[in-house]
Amino acid sequence: MNATANPARILVVDDEEHLADGVCEILQSEGYSAEVAHDGVEGLRKALAQSFDLILLDVMMPKMDGLRTCEELRRNGLHTPVLFLTVKGAPEDRIRGLEAGGDDYLAKPFHLKELLLRVSAILRRSHWYTRAGQTLSFNGNTIDFLTYHATAWDGSEHTLTHKEAMILKFLAEQAGAIVPREDILDRVWGYEVYPSTRTIDNFIVRLRRRFERNPEMPEHFHTVRGVGYRFTQEAERSQ
Repeated sequence: MNATANPARILVVDDEEHLADGVCEILQSEGYSAEVAHDGVEGLRKALAQSFDLILLDVMMPKMDGLRTCEELRRNGLHTPVLFLTVKGAPEDRIRGLEAGGDDYLAKPFHLKELLLRVSAILRRSHWYTRAGQTLSFNGNTIDFLTYHATAWDGSEHTLTHKEAMILKFLAEQAGAIVPREDILDRVWGYEVYPSTRTIDNFIVRLRRRFERNPEMPEHFHTVRGVGYRFTQEAERSQ
């Protein structure tokens, strides 16, 4: 049971009413607070109007599909974790979901025990992210991990995606150390939904473009070939 004085609030967005209602009941029986929306438009409205700790989001829905709904959530500055539920489970579909701003991906039909494990894992990762240490400054760059707002060394302002912020926070917590790709995958995505190595590389490239004075010669985000990455707060030329 996960019952607490303040149970995690979960929004289930799925046009299959019997499935959405059933998942909602299971979540409530596990001690979560859950409610339902039956299409993407209703889900987006509820998510923006209320505070949720997690959104379970079907991909194939009328009016607005799950990918677009997730993109709209992120565009509106909402960084609530999203677990996609869908019959489309091919690797390319998983990558599309992750790049749309999703945090996890569960293919239908799924076992309820697996769903509950995914929910628990995402909430644990979210708890790690929101703990102490919510700002980072290095070489003229300032990042607020609560608001996802960043001001770069050249004065430009950026809003980080959820994944960009999580990767940067994890690397910064281990500044100076070599962080294996597997550790980043486990902390940020969870072992169940590994993206490709190329996807992670793309996130590092985006962070370099925003915060390095010369992205082609990084001084803070270092690639350790065949292993992973190393972040340094002090400027240090990559070898």
